[in-house]
Amino acid sequence: MSPDLLPPVAPDVTAGLVEALSPRLRKRLDAGIAKLATRPVTREGDTVRIAVDDDTDLELHAPGGSVTRADAIRCGCLLAPDCLHRAAAASAAPIAEDAEGTDADTRTPDDTAAAPTGDTPADDSGTTADGSTPDGTSHDGIAPTGPPSAGTSTVGAPGDSPDDAFGSAPAAPDGDTSVTAHGRTRTRTPLDAPDGPSRRRGDAVTAPPRVPETVPPAQLDAARAVFDAAAAVLEAGTDGSGAVVQAALLRAAHTARLAGLPRIAASAVSVVNGTRAARTADPAHRLAALAEALRTVLGMAHRLPFATGADLAELRGTVRMPYTPDGSLRLYGLFSEPVLTTTGYAGAVTWTADAEGRLYTVSDVAPGGPGRATGAADRTVRIGDTALTHRELSRAGLAVSGATVSPTGRLGAGAGVRAVRASGAEWTAEPLDRLWTVPVAEQVARALSGGHDLLFLDVTLGGAVRGSTGDDLLAECDGLAVGLATAHDDPALPYRDNLRLLSAVGGARLRVVARLVPGPLPRALLLAAGHPSSPGTRLDLGLDRLQHADLPAAPAPAATEAPQADEAPLHLLRRRVHQAVSGGRRVLAFPDSGAGDGGRLRNVGLVTAADLLDELRSAAADRSRDAFGRLLPADPGRFARAWLASAVYTDEVERALCAAAWGAPH
Repeated sequence: MSPDLLPPVAPDVTAGLVEALSPRLRKRLDAGIAKLATRPVTREGDTVRIAVDDDTDLELHAPGGSVTRADAIRCGCLLAPDCLHRAAAASAAPIAEDAEGTDADTRTPDDTAAAPTGDTPADDSGTTADGSTPDGTSHDGIAPTGPPSAGTSTVGAPGDSPDDAFGSAPAAPDGDTSVTAHGRTRTRTPLDAPDGPSRRRGDAVTAPPRVPETVPPAQLDAARAVFDAAAAVLEAGTDGSGAVVQAALLRAAHTARLAGLPRIAASAVSVVNGTRAARTADPAHRLAALAEALRTVLGMAHRLPFATGADLAELRGTVRMPYTPDGSLRLYGLFSEPVLTTTGYAGAVTWTADAEGRLYTVSDVAPGGPGRATGAADRTVRIGDTALTHRELSRAGLAVSGATVSPTGRLGAGAGVRAVRASGAEWTAEPLDRLWTVPVAEQVARALSGGHDLLFLDVTLGGAVRGSTGDDLLAECDGLAVGLATAHDDPALPYRDNLRLLSAVGGARLRVVARLVPGPLPRALLLAAGHPSSPGTRLDLGLDRLQHADLPAAPAPAATEAPQADEAPLHLLRRRVHQAVSGGRRVLAFPDSGAGDGGRLRNVGLVTAADLLDELRSAAADRSRDAFGRLLPADPGRFARAWLASAVYTDEVERALCAAAWGAPH
């Protein structure tokens, strides 16, 4: 039984069914899921039926496309409704999104969201909670247009207690305004405060300072629940985070959504999706993406109690993605890329640009697998009455009137939107040519500062280069040696085969579109390129498949070793951060787990990294004993905060190293 055959199940339904199990059945839940996965599945209309055995069937009723009530999962066994089968089926099924939509700030361009009344996004996928990642994330398909600021903020000291992490700010003395942020307090006078009293020459204080908005207790409790549940996932690692641990995080996500925290809720669901992908050995699973998802949800839940104003609104998020009117648009197709996520969504996203170089996307993402990812390119885009497919739009143009656009550049497809086919433009002609005239350093700086992460490069191809992450295509760009990597490893997508063929065209000068990969060496994911032997023809490397006959006759350059970066050994800390995600706290608790890494980091001047690593190892090994010498339970909160501090530091340093490698300001 593939999870794709089951209808999505609401998070609170899964959590409720798991919580209703007896302790004995909870211990058998993961084995029950594995056993249920071997049973045949049939679908009749809105009902999916699983043959538990020769005489017993399990039914999931999804009249609206997803299971939203516990009584919609029915089992014919003697122990029903308190049987293991119902909870196992819910835990094996995909996670349904909230009916009202997903927070725009947690989304990636391959996700979709409900638009305001009278408008819909230009796809048919409903909503997803795969976060920006997130796919931020390394991401399985489309990377976010910019890293969410909430996930990259400074966190408290590794030794802070859980009460400190979720406590309130101390009162300021003598009426001064006290600002507390992650364990640090600074005091300023009302005249220095942004919302302090105003004075005019010769006047007294004219108005009292406005009181900053405080976080309601319900949201504080929900954030604490999400933090604790995500910390439990980190404590156990993916190896130990079975269905019971996942259900606890789903319950916390549901509570957060009810409390008005849709962004944190969606991030928590993305962690569950990533954990499931890791445990099922999904080929699209990426450990770095799961670590990013954990860092994001822990960071937002940790930061919420201290947030005010716009920062608080950003952390809360919005249930519906706002679409604003943008008048008439004349768009030119750039390229299309397939979407294939670890959470069971697939489709295509087509990128377009207007005459000023602003980027807009049209997406078609829905539940599905590799077949939908490759087939969506030939589906008609859902904007106005145009009959263009995504593949055609990537090379043609679009004239849109009454356009509505989301903050991420997604085009809406409401009833008032009109669109007709128009002529396209070559990459070397205006207005698209201006995208390639922006200096590479400026493009990288834009991506690192929160803008879209696409890079428009003119490169001279070299040969294949062997690196620690696989074979890349080495290319020269503005005097830099850039590694062009495969955008997606799924064999159903032609990315890897196309990259291998392009590596045989040494010396070819091509225009390419790539996605920035933050790191100490210039590296990007190759998405689209000009044809090596047919000028004026462009290739969507995730959809079009090159053939040997398409290549010009040229000797294949020999594969070389990847250039080594003259960099500080930040990987010593990053490796421990990733190890904790997969193996949990116990893998860092061993006495010989990176014992000498702290000294190596200090020897090259990374004292902060060394201190963070020492605290991470100390928190992992911290097990107190009671008066009788028995080990007490570990403190998952301390370990989670130590891990979060290390993850945030590693991310920020890697961004700085990436900017330096590309010559971009940071």
